[in-house]
Amino acid sequence: MKKVLMLHGVNHNMFGKRNPKMYGTITLDEINQNMEDLAKELDIELETFQTNCEGEMVDRIHQGYFDKVDAVIINAGAWTHYSYGIRDALDILEVPFIEIHMSNVHARDEFRHHSVFSDIAQGVICGFGFDSYLLALRAAKNLIVQKSVE
Repeated sequence: MKKVLMLHGVNHNMFGKRNPKMYGTITLDEINQNMEDLAKELDIELETFQTNCEGEMVDRIHQGYFDKVDAVIINAGAWTHYSYGIRDALDILEVPFIEIHMSNVHARDEFRHHSVFSDIAQGVICGFGFDSYLLALRAAKNLIVQKSVE
C-alpha cells in the first residue's frame, strides 16, 4: 500500500475556531477523518501530522524521507511565505509533494501571494476550502500511479 504524509502547519489545530468566514467551521480532526475515509477508498495509507513548531515540521519531513513515503501534501499555513528551513527539508524529498491552502491566497494580503515552496512543488491547490485537501489526496494518488508506470 502506498503511503502519503499529510502535514498541517501552524495554527491549523485551531480550524473550526479560527476565522470561520475564511476557513469554515470544519475542525482539523474532521479534515483528517474525511481524508482518511478517502484514503481508504484510494487504497492509500495516510499519516497526518500537525505542529505549531517549525523545527518539529522539519523533523517530520526528514522522517518522511527515511520512512520512504510515496508523496507528501503540505498546508504549511504562514510558514509557506517565509520558511526556507521547511523548503530545504521538502527539497530533500525524492517524492512529489503538493502544496495546498484552504483559502485563495492570491485573493488575500499581498504577502500571502508568494510561496517559498511552490517552485519545487509538484503542484499547488488553493481556494477550495476543505475540498483542497481531498483534491490534493486524489492528485497524490495519481502522481504515485504515474511514477510507478515510469
